Amino acid sequence: MPAQIIFLHGPSSSGKSTLARALQAEIELPFWHVSFDALRDTGVLPMARFEAGDFRWRTARAGVFAGFHNSLGAYAAAGNNLILEHILDTRGWAEDLHRLFAPYDVLFVGLHCPLALLEAREAARGDRPAGSARADFESVHHGRRYDLELDSEDGVEANVSRVLAIWRSGQRISEFAQ
Repeated sequence: MPAQIIFLHGPSSSGKSTLARALQAEIELPFWHVSFDALRDTGVLPMARFEAGDFRWRTARAGVFAGFHNSLGAYAAAGNNLILEHILDTRGWAEDLHRLFAPYDVLFVGLHCPLALLEAREAARGDRPAGSARADFESVHHGRRYDLELDSEDGVEANVSRVLAIWRSGQRISEFAQ
């Protein structure tokens, strides 16, 4: 059976990680929880050296994300189901992932969150550039076509139930639908 991908898309600090962990705990098949944040935060990438100025993030960014995206395709090609949390905030990324994910069942979920809450979470976390939540809020959902749209204020339990219901139904209408 081809891999299945649940793609959680929404602004920074909208609750994608929390939703992904809750889904992984409830879903009846094994799913990997994959995010760029995991690469950044676990030391896979030399972020301290980028931040110190030893390396230039602007120079490395395109290759880093190309590698990340290709790794997602490789995980799926090996038969691994994925819960992906990601933000399509750079030109060409959506097209790359459409191509990489074409052989797979992709449930594309848009996660919305009020701006005031995003900004409060961004300030509390302190690990995002100031203003990134607002920038994401104003742009990430534009032009996207989802299988399901959720509001983070509805609560994790309710949103997990909604994702599982649509995932189990097999109904796909998003831009990733085959």
